[in-house]
Amino acid sequence: MFNIGDKIIGDGNPVFIIAEAGVNHNGDISIAKKMVDKAAFAEVDAIKFQTFKTEKLVTQYADMAKYQKCNIGKVDSQFNMLKKLELSHDNFIEIQEYCKYKKIMFFSTPFDFESAEFLWSIGMKVFKISSGDLTNIPFLDHIAKYHKPIILSSGMASLSEIEEAINAINYLENKDVAVLHCTSNYPAKFENVNLNAINTIKNAFKIVSGYSDHTEGIIIPVAAVALGANIIEKHFTLDKRMDGPDHKASLSPDELKDMVTAIRNVEMALGNGIKKFTSSEVDTMKVARKSIVASRYIKSGECIKIVDLDYKRPGTGLSPKFYNYIIGKKTKRDIKMDEQISFNMVE
Repeated sequence: MFNIGDKIIGDGNPVFIIAEAGVNHNGDISIAKKMVDKAAFAEVDAIKFQTFKTEKLVTQYADMAKYQKCNIGKVDSQFNMLKKLELSHDNFIEIQEYCKYKKIMFFSTPFDFESAEFLWSIGMKVFKISSGDLTNIPFLDHIAKYHKPIILSSGMASLSEIEEAINAINYLENKDVAVLHCTSNYPAKFENVNLNAINTIKNAFKIVSGYSDHTEGIIIPVAAVALGANIIEKHFTLDKRMDGPDHKASLSPDELKDMVTAIRNVEMALGNGIKKFTSSEVDTMKVARKSIVASRYIKSGECIKIVDLDYKRPGTGLSPKFYNYIIGKKTKRDIKMDEQISFNMVE
């Protein structure tokens, strides 16, 4: 358990919901600000972007991922694709200030050392590490030295690789680490999600765990919360029809709002785990449960036999579980058929 700003992250606290803007602003700060508006309206806890210098992230000849080619509809280099999606440091300062105005937490995933230094310099409250950098130990070492909370995505990773990453961060005396289970397909198919890995990670490392979702729709992140996810991250876009690699696997603003509502409803429904009746059930209890009643007219002084008892609604009288304490007792007065039998009627 640890804090991100004024939010407590961990079991027993509200799920920390991240609206992943990523690069769905298409390199346009005006679109980025509109995304902040929509995220704030959806009442997420934070909006997250991606900060990078293309020259420091990828070689000029690196191929695009298969999903990127499919979603964009053309073949290009990663370099050219990412260069079009890059925002400047000044852009991010402006976005951060706009987030303060809209009362929503801002943070961003750095993809290179220079971007990490910049985000640290502007006072970012938490660092998010992408799945692609989970095995980038020099980069993890660098960010761990900031002693800020770290959220680490674990797509494509084995449990042993996650352990290596956590150990690298912890070695530099940074203990505020959360790991998000993730399937690095865009979109991810339900059969490849393996939600139970959320608790595998939590139990293996005694750590805050969560889920970064790339499936279509909102069912899977809501299910992740029911399973115990402490953090949910989900891509969203202003319009799924926009050009770009991630729009098709993202939520619309309305879907984002629906996801937040569903998650908060599930949180309420989960409760505290103590099995007892609720105050809202008292009236139903009286109507639905049964009481001990006379199965026939019983005269005063008769000895009650089991055949003299019946068990009927409402449950306002003596519970059927006490029937053995009534059998064999003599009645103090006449008891009508269907009349509830109480202890003070027998001796």
